Amino acid sequence: MDNDDLPVGRVLDRREAVKLLAMTGAAVIAGCNRSSAAATDTSIVASTTAVPGCIVRPELTVGPYFVDHQLERSDITTDPATGIASPGVPLDLTFTVSQISGGKCLPLQGAVVDVWHCDASGQYSAVNDRMEGFNTLDKKFLRGFQKTSDIGVARFKTIYPGWYRGRTVHIHFKIRAPYANRQYDFTSQLFFDDAFSDRIFARAPYNAKGTRDLRNSDDGIFRQGGNSLLLSVYEAKTNDGSPVLPYMATFDIGLDLSA
Repeated sequence: MDNDDLPVGRVLDRREAVKLLAMTGAAVIAGCNRSSAAATDTSIVASTTAVPGCIVRPELTVGPYFVDHQLERSDITTDPATGIASPGVPLDLTFTVSQISGGKCLPLQGAVVDVWHCDASGQYSAVNDRMEGFNTLDKKFLRGFQKTSDIGVARFKTIYPGWYRGRTVHIHFKIRAPYANRQYDFTSQLFFDDAFSDRIFARAPYNAKGTRDLRNSDDGIFRQGGNSLLLSVYEAKTNDGSPVLPYMATFDIGLDLSA
């Protein structure tokens, strides 16, 4: 639990990308595959000329905190047993999921998008973490899934994640989609600009935890491709400069289900 597992994905180098381009006919492509011996190789590609925003993303570790509770809900801030919301800065997170087929990028309908992350104090629900010193096995806050709409969109109401020892700030996600009588799984993580996180963590309740011990550049998992997984958080402001909440972020991803 203390290291959030090791990376299992990698970004293709230029030679591999060119080879894949010749096979798929996509305009601009890159990808990754699992190096885990127990996993089937997977790839993702992107065609930026066909549909801008259908972007390649590297696959990263699932980590130790994934719990498949099958909680279908868009608002993941609350614990379903108590209805109590996790305190923190509100964040509306939208996924736009596409399928790469024949060099084109089309909306992927009916894909299951799972999201899970820690709260403002750095704790996950549904786990007993002896290293970090918390037991939340009876909780289910900040977890849930949505199915993508007919235009490939899944939306979540959550909070800005906190931090915990040995990791930079991140949100886990998994996309599951049926393909050819099999299930396609893609797992990765979203990251945030360090300077923006510093501003968030200066506020309550985040500031009660103190100064975080790791930034993006020092995080081993982020170095596996985190620059391609940075969330751009939209920050609207009033005339006096105050932020308008919730913050909003959209993440675009294209999947090659045939890989």
